[in-house]
Amino acid sequence: MNDIIETAKRVLRIEAEAIYGLLERLNTSTVNTTSSFEKAVDIILNSKGRIVVTGMGKSGLIGKKIAATLASTGTPAFFMHPAEASHGDLGMVTSQDVVIAISNSGETEEVIKLIPFLKRFNVKLISITGNNGSTLAQQADVNLDVSVKEEACPLGIVPTASTTATLAMGDALAVALLIKRGFKEEDFALYHPGGSLGKRLFIRVRDLMHTGDALPVVGPDTLMTDAIMEISSKRLGATAVVDSNRKVIGIITDGDLRRGIQKYGKAFFDMKAGEVMTRNPKTISADELAAKALAIMEANSITSLIVPDHEGRIEGIIHIHDILKKGIA
Repeated sequence: MNDIIETAKRVLRIEAEAIYGLLERLNTSTVNTTSSFEKAVDIILNSKGRIVVTGMGKSGLIGKKIAATLASTGTPAFFMHPAEASHGDLGMVTSQDVVIAISNSGETEEVIKLIPFLKRFNVKLISITGNNGSTLAQQADVNLDVSVKEEACPLGIVPTASTTATLAMGDALAVALLIKRGFKEEDFALYHPGGSLGKRLFIRVRDLMHTGDALPVVGPDTLMTDAIMEISSKRLGATAVVDSNRKVIGIITDGDLRRGIQKYGKAFFDMKAGEVMTRNPKTISADELAAKALAIMEANSITSLIVPDHEGRIEGIIHIHDILKKGIA
């Protein structure tokens, strides 16, 4: 068992060192004081087309992830298999696009075959290789060096540290572009409407609040026996208390019921809602994000918020369970 753990530690150590080794290379200059990495970012930012990522085998698998990361962070990108490219898929590439070609050796035949086409149509080429002197690196407009001292595989033949370094370089490129584009949470959510962040940024209180017949409402003169029935039947653990114009003046919760019965006993049931309610309850606008409603509830240790309109009339009630059921947390 110790041998297994030691092997795992060795793999992680080698791969961590491979990533750490990329730091120095980021400052490697190409022309004047512009580094290869900075030049690659500039090429992509100045492009009016898309990013086409290509690579064979495990480099291709890494390329697919890099393309997906770029696309989800504001840089339109897709993956193109180099073998399929030579059989028609090159028709997807335009002169305004930028190709990112990945090959650890820099000599992958299927990738090298694409170079004449890219040169003919003046397509910008960024290579990610582990060999600065390779054909691909020399033909590219800029090469990002991801060479590693050793692979984590004890045989030295299975791509491990090299693919990790390539993936990390792709992430660095995507994040640098994200920052340069001023990409924000709202933009990310736009591309991920089904994710938790998308839900946090798109679902509003009005989408989840209870309204109409499902809304528990009583007047200040309502007897507590009737108020309890309203709370129980609407199953939100609370009822709003409103005046004759339906303006919110208070709230009665399950907690108020327990405390009232404990304090007053049977006499509590003959009291009126206006005597029991909590005045100036916490409220929220229907246009606010549901995530903000959740934050208010958590900060005040409550489970529901009244939603009034701009004149203070009750419009709805939102319960914490409605928010959590939507996966907003």
